[in-house]
Amino acid sequence: MTPPANIDPKGIQAHLATYKGERYVEGWASLWEKGDDLPWDRGFPNPALEDTLVERVGTVGGPLAQREDGTSYRRKALVPGCGRGVDVLLLASFGYDAYGLEYSPGAVEACKKEEAANLSRYPVRDESVGRGKVTWIQGDFFDDAWLKAINVPRNGFDIVYDYTFFCALSPELRPKWALRHTELLAPSPAGNLICLEFPRHKDPLAPGPPYASPSEAYVEHLSHPGEKIVYNDKGVVKADPLREPSQVGLERVAHWQPARTHTVGQGENGVIHDRVSIWRRRD
Repeated sequence: MTPPANIDPKGIQAHLATYKGERYVEGWASLWEKGDDLPWDRGFPNPALEDTLVERVGTVGGPLAQREDGTSYRRKALVPGCGRGVDVLLLASFGYDAYGLEYSPGAVEACKKEEAANLSRYPVRDESVGRGKVTWIQGDFFDDAWLKAINVPRNGFDIVYDYTFFCALSPELRPKWALRHTELLAPSPAGNLICLEFPRHKDPLAPGPPYASPSEAYVEHLSHPGEKIVYNDKGVVKADPLREPSQVGLERVAHWQPARTHTVGQGENGVIHDRVSIWRRRD
């Protein structure tokens, strides 16, 4: 999908370059405040997520679960950097209690507008399960204040979905990104991080966002959360085959090429470059 004519990707990159370190999220927020017509917004969920929820339910688990006392509850799904919230609405249509997190108040308002105007695009998938609750949250992914505001503990999410969040962050934040996922994800096997890896086919030395996000980068960062990962002069991860995974790291339990994805994740003749990976805590 081509960016809207009134949006200059190079201008966005130059704008974000003025926000250094952890102020990077403020740069994204300021773009949302300027308007809600942004080039990373495809307007509908990636079909790879829908297919995952249908075809890999045995891996990620369904929307309903039982406590030890036999009572049932809805499992919680989080989408950090949810944009307009389309993935959140999709998860809720499957029956999960779905939470959309954005740093920008403008993005949260865009989510609420999307839900009010287009909920009919997300029909309930199973009437016996029903629709999950939708919660929009304004907060910093790396801070616990928003968790306290919604009364969810650390390690309280059964599903976390990361699509255009990893690739949108400045690479210097990737160790912190990986560590934060270990803090949010429920214990294994209940907690599953679903990563839709994009863009895998971009030149690693090309400027971002989106930054090149090959599968190897996800593996190294999520296997060694919080640790510095070395990239070579070509922008490629220098993986050490003898390096043991961190005990607090995540383990990849599934990895595949989806049958469907957004056109932006495809090359010539419709060749799909995107991959889906599922991760769990090692505990």
